[in-house]
Amino acid sequence: MTADIWLPFRTDEIEGLPEGPAYRYWDGAEEYPADPADCALYVVPYMKGAEIEVRPLPAMRSLRVVQTLTAGVDHVLPSLPLLPDGVRLCNARGVHDASTAELALTLILSSLRGIPDFVRGQDREEWREGFRPALADRSVLIVGYGSVGAAIEDRLVPFELARVARVARRERDTARGLVHPISRLSELLPDADVVVLATPLTDTTKGLVNADFLARMKDGALLVNVARGAVVDTRALLAEVKARRLTAALDVTDPEPLPAGHPLWHAPGVLVSPHVGGATSAFEPRAKRLLAAQVNRFVLGEPMENVIVTSGA
Repeated sequence: MTADIWLPFRTDEIEGLPEGPAYRYWDGAEEYPADPADCALYVVPYMKGAEIEVRPLPAMRSLRVVQTLTAGVDHVLPSLPLLPDGVRLCNARGVHDASTAELALTLILSSLRGIPDFVRGQDREEWREGFRPALADRSVLIVGYGSVGAAIEDRLVPFELARVARVARRERDTARGLVHPISRLSELLPDADVVVLATPLTDTTKGLVNADFLARMKDGALLVNVARGAVVDTRALLAEVKARRLTAALDVTDPEPLPAGHPLWHAPGVLVSPHVGGATSAFEPRAKRLLAAQVNRFVLGEPMENVIVTSGA
C-alpha cells in the first residue's frame, strides 16, 4: 500500500502500526508534510481549532477515511460535502470516556458541596461553614447514554443514589437498566436532582436545553454539561440561574471560549471549566490504541469502527 496516512503522533509513539503505508506526521503546522492529494486516511489533530483541523480536507482528493480524536464530529461535518464520495468519518468513541466521566463527577460533587465557595474563602482566609446537599440519595438523569454516559453512571454507582434515569435517541435495555427514548425526556426531568448532558451535538440536540426543558427541572436542580455548549440555550439558562432556581456546572459553553465580561462567568450558582473533559493524561494512551487498531483495519481492508457518516451517502 502506497497511500499516505496522516497522523498527529510520530510513528515511534504508536505501537502496533502496520508496515506499508507512508506515514506523515502533521499536528496542525502551517506547512503540510506532503501533498494532501495523496492522503488516504487523515487523523484530525486534537484541540488545534476547527479551522486548522479541517484546512487540508478540500485538497485530499484520494481520501477514504477521516478519523477524529474527539467523540463529537460537529467540527468536521460541515466539510463533508467537500470530500470525495464514500469517505468514512469515524469518531473516537471510548477514548474520552474515563476523562469526561471523571470531570462530570468532579463538577457534580464540586457544585453540590460548594467547593468553589470554599476556594474563594481560602483566598480570603475565611472559614466558610455551611450545610450542603450530598450526592447520596439524589436522583440523576443522564441525557445522552452512549459510551460517555455509561461511563458516567459507572462512576456514580458507589455514591448511594436514589436512582439513575437514562435517555438516548432510542429505547433499549442495558446491563444497568432501561434507556428511555428522548420522547420521554419531559416526564423524566421533574424528578431529577441532577441532569447530566452527555449527548453529541446534532440538529436534534442543538438547543435541546431550552426554556421549556429548564422549566421542567425541579427547583434547586443542578444542570451539568459535558457535551457541547450549543446543546444549551445560554440565555434561557442565565434566566434560571439568575433567579436562583437552578444551578449549573458547565465544561462547555455557547459561546466558546467564554469571552471576558460574559454574564455566565459571574452568574450565581454557576461553575465553569474551560472544555477540559477529555484533556487529561488518559487521552494519549487510549488515542494511540484506537489509531493502531483503525490503521490496521484500514490496511487490511476490514470494516472501520466508529463510522458516524459516509460522504455522498
